[in-house]
Amino acid sequence: MTAPTAPARTSSFARFLSPVGLLALMWAIQLADAVLPGSFTGWGLRSWDLGSLQGIVLGPLLHADWAHLIANSVPFLVLGCLVAVEGAKRFWTVTAVVALVGGVGTWFVNAPGTLTVGSSVLVFGYFGYVVMRVFAPGRLAHRVAYAAIAVIVVVLYGTSMFTGIFGAGTGVSWQAHLFGAIGGGLMAFRPARAVGTRE
Repeated sequence: MTAPTAPARTSSFARFLSPVGLLALMWAIQLADAVLPGSFTGWGLRSWDLGSLQGIVLGPLLHADWAHLIANSVPFLVLGCLVAVEGAKRFWTVTAVVALVGGVGTWFVNAPGTLTVGSSVLVFGYFGYVVMRVFAPGRLAHRVAYAAIAVIVVVLYGTSMFTGIFGAGTGVSWQAHLFGAIGGGLMAFRPARAVGTRE
């Protein structure tokens, strides 16, 4: 009687392929950028430039250098997998909204001509989603589970997230961090299926 549980187990692991695959794509792009002539970062988001709006989609996939990508990789994977717990569809929907809100907000608020790249907009969006999910309507058991996860996430990443918005150094886009977090926080209140179901 173990056969019926195999597909469910496979499905549970399969949902994490989305953040893993997206991170692998970022690494593949960075490798290609390192070996091919020129630089892909020019495809990022340049504020107040209508010709760079493709950067809303491409910007989170691009990184200034290997150190930039490596710094984002672990929090992206951890937080992305926490979002993907609710299903691959949920993960991609949250990712799309975070990229859109984060990109548009950065495009408007950043100084004209400023180029923004990096997956930190998604990292902050996933953080905002996981934390705000505690306050979204839902079954008490699920909210307790989200609260426990949120406490762990805040302990692990809270300081760096706060600093990334309110104490960002030169060359770091606090705008992308802030609006990414806003996008994730807003998505936390969109109705979703319960944890453990496919969406």
